Amino acid sequence: TGCVSGCVCPNNQVLDGKGGCVAPEDCPCVHNGNSYSPGESIRVGCNNCTCRNRKWHCSEEPCLETCSVYGDGHYTTFDGKRFDFEGDCEYVLIQNYCGQQSMNQGTFRVITENIPCGTTGTTCSKSIKVFLGNYELVLSDGRSDVIQRTPGGKMPFQIHSMGIYLVVDTTVGVILMWDRKTSIFIKLSPTFQGHVCGLCGNYDGNGNNDFTTRSQSVVGNVLEFANSWKVSSSCPNANRTKDPCTANPYRKAWAQKQCSIITSEVFARCHSQVEPNEYYQACVDDACACDTGGDCECFCTAVAAYAQACNELDICISWRTPSICPLFCDYYN
Repeated sequence: TGCVSGCVCPNNQVLDGKGGCVAPEDCPCVHNGNSYSPGESIRVGCNNCTCRNRKWHCSEEPCLETCSVYGDGHYTTFDGKRFDFEGDCEYVLIQNYCGQQSMNQGTFRVITENIPCGTTGTTCSKSIKVFLGNYELVLSDGRSDVIQRTPGGKMPFQIHSMGIYLVVDTTVGVILMWDRKTSIFIKLSPTFQGHVCGLCGNYDGNGNNDFTTRSQSVVGNVLEFANSWKVSSSCPNANRTKDPCTANPYRKAWAQKQCSIITSEVFARCHSQVEPNEYYQACVDDACACDTGGDCECFCTAVAAYAQACNELDICISWRTPSICPLFCDYYN
């Protein structure tokens, strides 16, 4: 037989993708472009996955899904759909008052009140209101206030601090994490899959139908979708706002330089797990938009949102320094 040029492995071995040869059972597993050796484990959502015989073997625990709202109107639904919306009203983030019998079967509602946070028309979440049973919880100005609307009944939530976040644990499977400023993360039990509605989407595993309006119509326009979730019909509809870096070009170079930490080596361990470019662009927009003071807070909130997304996957990044978004003792007091 004639010779054939090229590199081949001995019998019963295969290329490992790194220029070497291994037995088939020693082949690596791949996740998000990274290779993992047999026996290595990774975390996907709340489940652990172990590489064995070229395949991932994962636990199948039901996971809480998260809806996030941060900065100048950046939303990520429970099903992972990202969008920006800058309305200056109160809006329903999530509720289980949905469909035909909505007024009879619902048990909870979470509302965000948005206000302008710059001169370009951008808005930030000012306060969060949680309605559960005959209680109302208001998160605003860095503190929480409980209002009992009618007598009787046990308070259906517990409130405690965890790092920079104030955490609200409810008795119905809803958890809220609030940074006491403009970020809110809502975690929901799988029992609510397909039974919620609002700006956080319908939590049915399909991000393509998350733009479902109050009248249960699926639309493609973010303004039509989001405006339908106004609490008060007398509040004017939001319109598309001007690009903040175009409106404030003198801030663009500073914003890009500051926000580049998201795409830098600091967060390198997270880049393959959480795509950084959308968070970077949101950070630049926020840093350009906050032109009436608090510009560093807007920048820090945007970076913290990416760090939180990494933390959800057990990738803890120590990114704060004495010169970049330090946490002072009085922040907790």
